[in-house]
Amino acid sequence: MHLRDENPIVFGLARGGVVVAAPVARALDTALDVLVVRKIGDPTQPELALGAVMDGPTPHIALNLDLIASINVDAEFIEAESLRQLQEVRKQNERFRRDRPLAQVEGRTAIVIDDGIATGATVQVAIEGLRQRGPKRIVLAIPVAPPDTVRRFEAMVDEVVCLHSPESFMAVGFFYEIFDQTTDDEVVQLLDQYQSVVNRP
Repeated sequence: MHLRDENPIVFGLARGGVVVAAPVARALDTALDVLVVRKIGDPTQPELALGAVMDGPTPHIALNLDLIASINVDAEFIEAESLRQLQEVRKQNERFRRDRPLAQVEGRTAIVIDDGIATGATVQVAIEGLRQRGPKRIVLAIPVAPPDTVRRFEAMVDEVVCLHSPESFMAVGFFYEIFDQTTDDEVVQLLDQYQSVVNRP
């Protein structure tokens, strides 16, 4: 709530982050927009993030080089999967955004929200991509993340708000009573509710 007077813009990472971001935008009486990021998954464990991609003026790719080296993933796979996921990002952006313009974030406070952070690959690339658009400040807000991840992001953004940071962290879903898959339609409906304030001066 201390950011309300800054007329911030709230960004939810698609898909689950948009559901968490919507009540924040409502409480702050401000705009809600979406950041579409796709994970580059391990070929044998797709849920294990080797990195992530996000489209923008310059497409962004963030790779977990230590993890890639430790499991010896082929560089050709990384390149091919990065391109494939970038195509998926563009398709999802079209589905979610339709003719909706990008929120004007230059010179404003951007609050980036996801449903939680495990490896941090998707959030990192979202922050790097958003920084291209010239926000005055970037605030990362998440319900749950491991302590070392919170410390790492404190060095990347202007402020981190994290509600729960347990030493024993297995997966984001363990900290929710309901952790159902968010649908594309749910994301579109939430964005439509907040369209009237997206480009408010």
